[in-house]
Formats: sequence, structure tokens, C-alpha cells
Amino acid sequence: MEKAYEIVDGAINGFIWDIVPWFLIAAGIYFGLRTLFVQIRLLPDMFKAVAETPKGKDREGRDLDAEYGGISAFKAFTISAASRVGTGNIAGVALAISIGGPGAVFWMWIIALVGGATSFIESTLAQLWKTKDEEGNYHGGPAYYMTRGLGWKPVAAIFSVFLALTYGFVYNAIQTNSIVEAVGGSLGNDSNTLKGVVAVVIAALTAAIIFGGVTRIASATQVIVPFMAGAYILIGLAVVIINIGEVPRMISQIVGSALGFQQVAGATVGAAFAHGMRRGLFSNEAGMGSAPNAAATATVSHPVKQGLVQTLGVYFDTLLVCSITAFIVLLGPPVTYGLEDIQGASLTQSALADSVGSWGAHAITFILFFLAFSSVIGNYYLAQANVEYLTKSKTVMTVFRVLVLGFVFFGAFGSIPLVWALGDTMAGTLAIINIIAIVPLGGVAIKLLSNFNEQRRQGVDPVFHRDMLPELKNVEYWDGSDPVTRRSIEDRVTLADNDA
Repeated sequence: MEKAYEIVDGAINGFIWDIVPWFLIAAGIYFGLRTLFVQIRLLPDMFKAVAETPKGKDREGRDLDAEYGGISAFKAFTISAASRVGTGNIAGVALAISIGGPGAVFWMWIIALVGGATSFIESTLAQLWKTKDEEGNYHGGPAYYMTRGLGWKPVAAIFSVFLALTYGFVYNAIQTNSIVEAVGGSLGNDSNTLKGVVAVVIAALTAAIIFGGVTRIASATQVIVPFMAGAYILIGLAVVIINIGEVPRMISQIVGSALGFQQVAGATVGAAFAHGMRRGLFSNEAGMGSAPNAAATATVSHPVKQGLVQTLGVYFDTLLVCSITAFIVLLGPPVTYGLEDIQGASLTQSALADSVGSWGAHAITFILFFLAFSSVIGNYYLAQANVEYLTKSKTVMTVFRVLVLGFVFFGAFGSIPLVWALGDTMAGTLAIINIIAIVPLGGVAIKLLSNFNEQRRQGVDPVFHRDMLPELKNVEYWDGSDPVTRRSIEDRVTLADNDA
């Protein structure tokens, strides 16, 4: 295991992660400038967009979202949040601090702020080029905008294969691995018997949901994610209040060690930068091409609205939930930084127990279990969307689901450093492919944003149909005939008649 870790994290990730951070930063700054920093400027609109629901019923009396075939913006938000908010927030942040020191937290914040613009672009593009199947379900994501927007069908196929493998297999193994680590730390037992029991329970729960389709996935995540993330945030705030006198020192340590003003034994500025970027990308996935798969399924009247919703998801994940873990760890007992003592969830557990008592370790286990489980089903959905792009075969999908359950089970027995290193390899590869695609397509998202802003200036709720930008090619969906857009237009005409 140790030899395999050295090869993956040293040779492979050493090469990939010399490139990826600069791709992420360059793309984020480029899109931020071109959108006039939409990720900051339209923050109020993000909260408005995430709360939108399909309006009422159609002419035949059916619910709009039922006819429309999609799901609400909030449900799409929770599916993507389910894959984001999980072990990356609790175990991943602790891992980054354990290796890279407090400065890693600063670089997580930076990648979230810069990456918000990238997330906006990729999710807006996913909405524009989404498709509708015979059963009324929507599909979209990087594979679709690579194919329809750029004509890069071979690249789209390669991306889909990588994403399906990453989220269906590697990332789900990471979730189980972290659950087992937390349960073992809570019970003081790391035997294979315990790992097997936990693995069987998670696999059984996963099977019950993933064979139920996207509606069941959305219903599960919209309950689990907000409740468990909320409970974790409250616990973190309690830790901050208990240790309020130490907060200024902690902030100084984060910023100082990130920029080289303050030396931390066992960690360097380079390690802080590299691991902060890695864990930041693993956690918020901005620019990685995963969230757009969920964004494309949302029921919205304008593609930009879901772009804003997914940007808010990046902030929720990194600036809020990841920061809570960082505060818990850095306000706890002194940490030994560097490669000598790599820790994940167990570090968060011990730090929380130091602040609030022994029950804190068990609370982390309980919360991590549900957040990581929601990540398993969220990850599965993103993987499924890409398998469906490659093939419509039900047999292939059934085999894929069985293999997902196998990786969920066997992830319990993997080495922590090796499993995370494999995740980094896949994440970096996906980010490179996706960013290469969205840079040339960025102008399309800018046009959509201009259309959205123009309607807002007119004082109306933005609605899009493809005739507004006739130069865009291969746009299958936005013809104005769907019930949501139709109802929005009808409401606008009615309002104008009443004013007259």
C-alpha cells in the first residue's frame, strides 16, 4: 500500500497538481473578469434563484415540474451539494491541515472565491445544452456542452468515462473509507469485522436508493444535506464561541502560514498551497465538471439562474462548512503537521472532543455518516448521468450499479492516504479536461448573462428561449414551449395587460 501511495501521490499527482492549480486560478480570474465578478456581484440573486419553484399548474391542471420532467432548483442544488458536502468537508479539510498546516485553509477559501465564476459558467452552459428523453427526464453536463457546443464528441466520451469512474467508484470508496475511520475512532475499534459491518450497511442503504432513480435521490438528499450540514455548523459555532479568545490567533495563523509570514513546523508554504487547492477542489468541485450534471436537471426559466444556484453551492460548501472543520481543528489541541502523522476524520473528532467533551467525537461520527452517505448517492447520480450519455442500455446501467455497490463496500478496507491520492488523480484530470472545454465556450455564457441582466433592468423575471440568441447552435430545449417558460411569459403578458 505504501509503495502504491508513493507512485500515485508522488509521480502521478506530482505532475498533475503542478498544472491543475494554475488552470483553476487562471480560469477563475478569466471568467471573473469577463463576468464582472458575477460570483460576488449577483450574490442576492443566488438566494432568490435557489428558492424558486415551478409556478403552479399547466393548462391541463398538472404540476409544472411533473410535466416539465425536471426537478426544482433547490433539489438540483441538494444533489450537487450531496456530492460536495461530505468527507471532503470533515475528513478532507483535516487531512489538508494535517499535511499542509493552517495555511491550507486560506488557499481553500481562495479557490472557492475564484472558482465561483468558473462554477457559474459551467452550470449555465449545462442548462443551455440540456436534452430531454422520452420519459420527460432532463440530461446535461460537460459531455453535452462539449458535444453540442464544440463538436468534441470523442473528448466528451473520454470525460464521461473518467467522471463515471471517479464518482461511481473512487469517490464512493473515499466516502466509505472516511465513515469507517470515524466509526472506528468513535468506538475505539478498527477491526475488519467492524469495517465489514459498516460496509454492508452503507451498501444496502445505497442499493435501496440508487435503484429508485433521480426523484428518489433528490428526495433523499434534500432532507439529509440541509439537516446534517446545519447540525454540523451549529456544533462548529459552539466551538468558536467556547474558544472565542483564540479566534484572532487562529486567523493570523491561517493567513500568516499561507503567505509565508509565519513558519509552521513540519509544513511549508508550498504544501499549504498544494493541499489547500487539492482539498478545495475535492470539496467544492468548481471547474471539475461534476455539478453541471445536476444543474442541467433543474426546472428554471433561464439558464443563468441555475448557474447562480451552483455558485452559491461552492460558497456553502467551502466558505461555510469547510471553514467550520478548520476552526474545530485549529481551535483544538496542537497538531503535528507534515507527512509523519497523516490524519483525516479522526483529527476532527479528537479536536471537537477537546472543546466540547467526549460526545463530540460521537457527534462527528453521526454527522459524517449521513453526510458521507448522501455523498455516495449524490456521486452515484453524477456518475449515472455520464453512463447514460455513453449508452442507453439498461443492462449496462444495472452492471454499473452493482459495481458501484462493490466499491462502496471495498472502500472500507482501503488505505486512507492511497484512497485520497487516487481521488486527487481523478479530480485533477477531470478539471483539466473540463476547463479546456469551457474556456472557448465562455462567450456563450457571457451572452446568456447579458440577456439575463437586460431583463432584470427591465424589471421582469428573466425568461430565456433560443430565439433570443439565434446564433447559438444545437440548442435542443429552449424553444419556449415548456410549461415553466410558457407560464412565465403568460404571467408577464397578464401583468402588462393589467398595467394597461
